[in-house]
Amino acid sequence: MSEKKILEERSLILNRRSFLGKTALGVGGVALASLLGANYFRKSQSGLLTTDNGPSGIKGILDSLHHPAKIKRVIYLFQSGGPSQLELFDYKPLLNERRGEELPDSIRKGQRLTGMTSGQDNFPLVGSQFGFQQHGKNGAWISDLLPYTAKMADDICIIKSMYTEAINHDPAVTFFQTGSQQPGRPSIGSWLSYGLGSENENLPAFTVLLSRGSGRPNGQPLYTRLWGNGFLHSLHQGVQFRAAKDPVLYLNDPKGISKEGKRDMLDQIAALNDKHFQENGDPEIQSRIAQYEMAYRMQTSVPEVINTDNEPDYIYKMYGADAKIPGTYAANCLLARRLAEQDVRFIQLYHMGWDQHDNLPGAIARQAKDVDQASAALVADLKQRGMLEDTLVIWGGEFGRTNYSQGVLTDTNYGRDHHPRCFSMWMAGGGIKPGIVYGETDDFGYNITQNPVHVHDFQATLLHQLGIDHEKLVYKYQGRRFRLTDVEGHVVKDILT
Repeated sequence: MSEKKILEERSLILNRRSFLGKTALGVGGVALASLLGANYFRKSQSGLLTTDNGPSGIKGILDSLHHPAKIKRVIYLFQSGGPSQLELFDYKPLLNERRGEELPDSIRKGQRLTGMTSGQDNFPLVGSQFGFQQHGKNGAWISDLLPYTAKMADDICIIKSMYTEAINHDPAVTFFQTGSQQPGRPSIGSWLSYGLGSENENLPAFTVLLSRGSGRPNGQPLYTRLWGNGFLHSLHQGVQFRAAKDPVLYLNDPKGISKEGKRDMLDQIAALNDKHFQENGDPEIQSRIAQYEMAYRMQTSVPEVINTDNEPDYIYKMYGADAKIPGTYAANCLLARRLAEQDVRFIQLYHMGWDQHDNLPGAIARQAKDVDQASAALVADLKQRGMLEDTLVIWGGEFGRTNYSQGVLTDTNYGRDHHPRCFSMWMAGGGIKPGIVYGETDDFGYNITQNPVHVHDFQATLLHQLGIDHEKLVYKYQGRRFRLTDVEGHVVKDILT
């Protein structure tokens, strides 16, 4: 191929964003940022670093917030598998009164079912076999399965009228995390990293922690794309912290590599990448070197933040005995608080095991015990440190469960299938009205009767609390302007202070 032809092809690779990237300081500036500190730098359109004498920290694409923010950070306690609202927050005594009776057609209204129950000959109603009590000043009904959550009834807002369009796990979880049932879109944390950047130059803006519950230990899996960057620059993907000797993969150096040697290696790689970038203008080259530099800084910051040995005994007592076992839900909740203290903007916990299609009574009792004490402890811990005022804590799954039994209903056992029409979740923290119950469902716990909250409404409200108008945080890709809430969503102002 002639030299002229090569130059022509390379010129076609360049786009407006990469052109602007080339005219800035480029990769050399990124390396310099590591040495001088990120206080002198800010993110460009691609989310990388350019010079600026603005505020400290690495900034996102937004030059300013769309409105005053109520919070600085989010801790999202995602309960993967679909917790049964009927056993936890949506008290329906009618289901016990009519136990074993057929679900009325007037209630179902021909709504679709999953393939796991659509072929059943009957749909026997079944209520919770666990007791409910009223708690807090407003008398919120909370299951006896959640005694610690019940004690903080005045600190949380329970939403009983969530609904989704997805009826199976993978599209439903993907919908909550990315705003689309189809894979490939950026996750919530990636959108926030892109829009707002990071407040801590030594830790990523978006971190992920996984735990596996005892309710159904081998239940639905999770995929790394749920915390992926989609079509945003790879700089914005979530960083998973694991319960292992190496909490972040590929972070530690091989034996024999000194800090000085690592620094020299990064500088040499930066020079090579700079040459490559000058030749073809691919902005992902800048993302790659920025990730190298972040990893270099994280080698010191990550061990410090995950080491909980200096936590006092009363903290471990608050979170429960499992808080000393790495990888458990309780340990991850404690680690979430420590990451929040370091100004990590979006902390995502996934707790698996809520998919109880059969043997629900025993399984959900174990699963609830996994999370009840630690979830309440996290809220109380943030509150006692004055951090709940600027932190939003979210607890909930991808959908709810049916009011009829999946499979055979016996005197002591039953299961529940997926139910997207209504389910419950709770929020606590900055800008959320505490001690209220929002939304209502019918006496059968099947349809919403008051104040429905769609997945996109939830996402719009989350962004609103961070000072972002969900319609204005957009990214143009393949000729279309994308956003987390797609083309829907409204802020649920009734639950805001």
